[in-house]
Amino acid sequence: MYAIVEIAGQQFKVQKDRKVFVHRLANNEGETLEFDNVLLIDNNGDVKVGAPLVSGAKVSAKVVSHLRGDKVLVFKKKRRKGYQKLNGHRQDLTEILIEDIKA
Repeated sequence: MYAIVEIAGQQFKVQKDRKVFVHRLANNEGETLEFDNVLLIDNNGDVKVGAPLVSGAKVSAKVVSHLRGDKVLVFKKKRRKGYQKLNGHRQDLTEILIEDIKA
């Protein structure tokens, strides 16, 4: 059984007892969350597609930890002009554990 859920503006495919990295959430570690923006639920071949959301469906999750992602380097260059610019970025992430999917 899996579901497609919208979390913090992005869509994720989630399954029970799986960990997912999402953009930083304001909740503390150990707190339980409920997401009701469920777009699709697949229960062993029985697919329910929302228009736009599946009514009555919820996904509960627990915040495991807050961390930072790997560094992404952004390099800009214009040839023959002597222009080079190097920037780095590390995204703030939250690791959540999917506890239950309710259809």
